[in-house]
Amino acid sequence: MTLINWRPKSVDLFRELDDAQSHLLGLTMFPGLEKGFLKGGWPALDVEEDKNNISVKADLPGLKQEEIEISVDEDGMLTIKGERKSEVESKDKNYHKVERAYGAFERSLRIGVPIDREKVKAAYKNGVLEVTLPKIEKTKPKQIKVDVN
Repeated sequence: MTLINWRPKSVDLFRELDDAQSHLLGLTMFPGLEKGFLKGGWPALDVEEDKNNISVKADLPGLKQEEIEISVDEDGMLTIKGERKSEVESKDKNYHKVERAYGAFERSLRIGVPIDREKVKAAYKNGVLEVTLPKIEKTKPKQIKVDVN
């Protein structure tokens, strides 16, 4: 399987430097950090595996079910697409911090094991999308009897 196991968060020097700069001067040196582009992508994904299924959970708060597009190609590439619309900005308000990501997103993940594309299921509840990808049972190798002469 080509999935990478989860590891505890390591120290991110760019984020710490950017946070210190932002705190001291109110400026950011790396604007992509706030949007999540440099920290692994948006939306955040959890990937789990058991003997029958691969399960992918994605945090998509604020989206409607019809704004989410899911596809699995014949090579086992799962793609989740959508767009979170920006709230209307008011000229009368001063924004002190904007951390929530807006705009179009696309996350793709190669599953790495044979899956039954016809039985893939997706559920969306409380802002969390869960995609269940059933594995295909591997066929047993054919036993060939060897005759000894």
